[in-house]
Amino acid sequence: MLYMPGGTAYYFSCALSRFDVNYLLVTALAEKEMRYVEDLSAKGIEVKVQPSAHTVFFENIYAENQDERSQRVTQKADPFTMEQLKDVDAKIFHLGPLLADDISVELIRELAKKGKISLDVQGYLREVVDFKVNATGWPERIEALKYVDILKADVAELKALTGCDDVEEGAKLVAGCCVKEVIITNGSSGSVIYSDGVFYTIPAYRPVEIIDATGCGDTYMAGYLYQRNKGAGIQESGEFAAAMAGLKTAGAGAFAGTEEDVVEFWKSFN
Repeated sequence: MLYMPGGTAYYFSCALSRFDVNYLLVTALAEKEMRYVEDLSAKGIEVKVQPSAHTVFFENIYAENQDERSQRVTQKADPFTMEQLKDVDAKIFHLGPLLADDISVELIRELAKKGKISLDVQGYLREVVDFKVNATGWPERIEALKYVDILKADVAELKALTGCDDVEEGAKLVAGCCVKEVIITNGSSGSVIYSDGVFYTIPAYRPVEIIDATGCGDTYMAGYLYQRNKGAGIQESGEFAAAMAGLKTAGAGAFAGTEEDVVEFWKSFN
């Protein structure tokens, strides 16, 4: 068993910290876990901490196929509030709730007044029952998605969100809720991005050996938003993101490479 910091706050932040971009991490942490903030600060990541009675604690159990995992939650953190974020401004807010009650619809609406909203939907589709994480729906999705510009989900999450088995049909339903870019990841099978009526097919870039797939989605989104913020197109941004996620799986823990490493790895498949 391996104990390590994780979640969107960790994997996304570590990945984005490898690039030349202004970034602030807002996270909720218990006092006894503050050492992780010190570790992130040492990586050059600016962190704003919301004190919490507990820190979210996930247990990920992977099958032989690294695309498959089961999860348990033994602790939950306090939800975020607008009061704690009123002085935070950004061009893009990337939201990565771990559980459904971490970030309210009201908070999404208020943040959307300040900048673009990017959302990893997975946390809204997690229900914790007797410590076990089960898939569930998101009753407030229609209201919330009106304020979301970019949404990321994997295939199973898209089905839970829309009820659609067909990826293209599900992506179109999400886009119909005013989401401008719908990103659907499918592990080692690659990803698709739907925007303005066009589907972009993004291949998966696999290293020779996959060591650790945890945090791949967060790494992908760090690469994607970095490229989009630079003005890159959707296809280019998606392929860069996929290469970055693939490179991350070659080692344990968060992405620790450079932009040049990603480009070199990406080009090795062309």
